[in-house]
Amino acid sequence: MSANRTLATLVVCFVASVAHAQSFTLPQVMSGTFNSELQAAPKGNHVVWMANQEGRRNVWIADAASDSKPRQLTHYTDDDGQDIGDITWTPDAKSVVYVHSGDFEFPGRPDPNPSQITGGVEQTIYLVPVEGSKPRRLAAGRSPAVSPDGKLVAFLAKDAIYTVSLADENPKPELMFHARGTPGAPLWSPDGKRLAFTSSRGDHGFIGVYNVADKTVTYLEPSTETDRSPEWSPDSKQVAFIRISLNAAAGGAGLGAHRSGEPWSIHIADAATGVGHEIFRAAKGQGSVFHALATDQQLFWTAANHLIFPSELDGWEHLYSIAIGGGSPTLLTPGDFEVEHVSTSPDRATLVFSSNQNDIDRRHVWQLAADSSSSLKQLTKGDGIEVFPVITATGAVAVLRADARIPIRPALVAGSDLHDLAPQLVPADYPAAKLVIPQQVILSAADGMKIHGQLFLPASAIDGKKHPALIFFHGGSRREMLLGYHYMDYYSNAYAMNQYLASLGYIVLSVNYRSGIGYGLNFREALNYGATGASEYNDVQGAGLYMQGRADVDPARLGVWGGSYGGYLTALALARASDMFAAGVDFHGVHDWSARLHSGSDSPIDPAAIKLAFDSSPMASVKTWKSPVLLMQGDDDRNVAFSQTVQMAAALRAQGVEFEEHVFPDEIHGFLLHRSWVTAYGLTAEFFGRKFNVPTAAP
Repeated sequence: MSANRTLATLVVCFVASVAHAQSFTLPQVMSGTFNSELQAAPKGNHVVWMANQEGRRNVWIADAASDSKPRQLTHYTDDDGQDIGDITWTPDAKSVVYVHSGDFEFPGRPDPNPSQITGGVEQTIYLVPVEGSKPRRLAAGRSPAVSPDGKLVAFLAKDAIYTVSLADENPKPELMFHARGTPGAPLWSPDGKRLAFTSSRGDHGFIGVYNVADKTVTYLEPSTETDRSPEWSPDSKQVAFIRISLNAAAGGAGLGAHRSGEPWSIHIADAATGVGHEIFRAAKGQGSVFHALATDQQLFWTAANHLIFPSELDGWEHLYSIAIGGGSPTLLTPGDFEVEHVSTSPDRATLVFSSNQNDIDRRHVWQLAADSSSSLKQLTKGDGIEVFPVITATGAVAVLRADARIPIRPALVAGSDLHDLAPQLVPADYPAAKLVIPQQVILSAADGMKIHGQLFLPASAIDGKKHPALIFFHGGSRREMLLGYHYMDYYSNAYAMNQYLASLGYIVLSVNYRSGIGYGLNFREALNYGATGASEYNDVQGAGLYMQGRADVDPARLGVWGGSYGGYLTALALARASDMFAAGVDFHGVHDWSARLHSGSDSPIDPAAIKLAFDSSPMASVKTWKSPVLLMQGDDDRNVAFSQTVQMAAALRAQGVEFEEHVFPDEIHGFLLHRSWVTAYGLTAEFFGRKFNVPTAAP
């Protein structure tokens, strides 16, 4: 045997052994705990968060300044599809208030019940003490806000604001006030004498202030525009808010690019009289359309009476500061990157935020003195992803962190290091060491635009053979997949699935197509995207050509998959390019934009826009669809109408296209049951396995 033959044999044997060593099951890689809702206590060093362990959601607590073990504050034991959110502290830091069950994405809609609990479900607010005791039911409702004196919880229920006493063992909710319009989450003034809230009126909206003593409501500088994001002054005398025009407020995914519009503004009003004035107005052109941060709070009133706010004046989402008296704003975060998650210290003196500065396909955390022109301080760096930073009362910074191999979890920033607060939440048989490290890829779309992606290469990719390959498109479209686990549960699951597909031998490319976030205003507000021309199809084509051009990819076994907006692009790829994509899996995709334009509209719609929307849809090209597809959706989907899948199935059936389907009764868009994800991904792997002759069972 020649030396070259011997070496080749050894390499093949080594690759085979590595591939075997890296095998794992789908349930194993899906078992990683997903952590969210990180909140710092108003006193001391404790933080709380929600841990989702294979569908079992619970509130956990840890001391960010000691090595004491974290503890569960709640003990829910079932994968029952009942979510936890709206976590907040009492002012004395002795208890935590949270909401169990309900729809946190679309508040006010019927409570989802994917596990078909026969007694029904109800969105409910609970109080749980930090030291012992079981959670105590407070009331049915959502968006709890604890009063500064710790005596009351104000909350939303039945399109009104109620209160409940924390002192009563069997509290009875009392109507605080009811006003015309749909109220938003209540926000106490620092002195506890008033509540601010948004009041949605359809084509306009106000900021209201309720006076607790007088039991009166005052609307702040009401107008024909839409007001949002109230922020109290430290002395409780004024409220700042953002004002957006109707046209700017109506913009969104699927409706075309909104690079400019009627400029938004910031106003300040007297909380007692409602008299207000404008302190900032965006310039016309770039940055004139308001783009929100990825956190609830948008305005930050500092101790020295400045407002910090987000703006895309330079084409990137940045933080600016302006004096309460007005004047020219100061750019605080210059550079070609996006600020995403922002929070402040309890004394309003310090801000921490996540961004992709100098690492565009990851996230790291930075610190900024709220009332200083000093330079930014980078708190985290490296190959991980750090988001949703919070500052404790003693100045400790905690974050949610992830990396290429372990899902997002709470951690303490300790100098230049990160200290995981609850490492025991990683399951013992979770296959972290067996996951691949995705590679950054920058490819050219069909029209030449540069598109980022993440490439998952299986261990067998170096064996010199051609391998089956899959292209993944995320949803949103206002999302960005990262070089590691995502900070949203839907996309954390998708990342785990791409890892599983790579373990089966697929070469997987995850594509950050145009109209997503992370790459600036013009990339997000891509020309002719979605219902106005489907310009993202250029990225679909570019990704397909990139994969076909790889020496390690078998072009005859190239598939595509994705969910929601990614389902739309999956269906578009199959409808327009079945010669390129041999099979696909479409999770709850949009198949006809024109149907969505008609839905819920009281205004006349331009017939030309309707035609363009249809022509930009997979349904318009169904006649050239030849490749087999698996369609999946929950029939209680509140994001994409289930009828979109019904109509697509009917069209494929009439066309004679091979398709399979799986419906999840009573599931919503982002499946609430862990077992729904495992089932759906198992069906996905099995479907591609049959089409591409790839075994789905790990050795």
